[in-house]
Amino acid sequence: MPKTLRVLITGAARGIGRSTAQVLANRGHSVVATDVAPLTGSEGIQAHVLDVTSDESVARCLEEVGPLDAIVNNAGITTGGGPVEGYPLDRFRRMFETNTVGALRMVQAVLPAWRKRRSGVIVNVSSVNGRVASPLRAAYSASKFALEALTESLHLEVRHFGIRCVLIEPGDIDTGIKAMEPHKGPADYAGLWEQLAGADTRMSGPSGRTAPEVVGLAIARAIEEPATPLRVPVGPDAEMILGLRRRLEDQAFEDAMRKAVGLTW
Repeated sequence: MPKTLRVLITGAARGIGRSTAQVLANRGHSVVATDVAPLTGSEGIQAHVLDVTSDESVARCLEEVGPLDAIVNNAGITTGGGPVEGYPLDRFRRMFETNTVGALRMVQAVLPAWRKRRSGVIVNVSSVNGRVASPLRAAYSASKFALEALTESLHLEVRHFGIRCVLIEPGDIDTGIKAMEPHKGPADYAGLWEQLAGADTRMSGPSGRTAPEVVGLAIARAIEEPATPLRVPVGPDAEMILGLRRRLEDQAFEDAMRKAVGLTW
């Protein structure tokens, strides 16, 4: 049994965050579950309000909870899909502020103390869309691609200080992220919207979406196991898509994905 660790999770109100908090608590760890709205604590889980887009909120929460062994940057939003052409820039900025800058804000807050003591684990929850961009998801994909780049650089910078970084890359998961009305864009894109309807279901297959508890377990193992690699795909669809991405050249991969989802656009 690994030693008991104190772990803070952002975006813990639902989906992956809530499941991760419960998995870690069940495994005997001390969990700090946070979200922008007040949460209810339970055995092994301490609840705190934390807005990752606010310097003051992050500083206040970290001061209240005290030293941590690991953080899980799970807080994320989607501001609705839509074509790049005409996609509202305010939506794009909001996506980055939470999904990318929010994680960076948390990392910067804990690193000075962790660097001095030479230990700590940073788990950033990315997505298959952090490695493979999809039509009509440019803003979300871009925020996750940026998180992947940030984490890869960070990994190379801080491993010298005994600090580990892990990217969790789920496929189609019931994340609990609140859906937002998409930005449909010009009518000329209507055919693309029609072709992509149900694409996630076609990729996840008859077994359906991977349960968030599976992601929570992957996160717990990543925190506990020092030999965890930088990137951890989670779910059959994630493993299949990212496996193909590693093996195939760009055009061959695009052809395979088009065939899989029935995209002739």
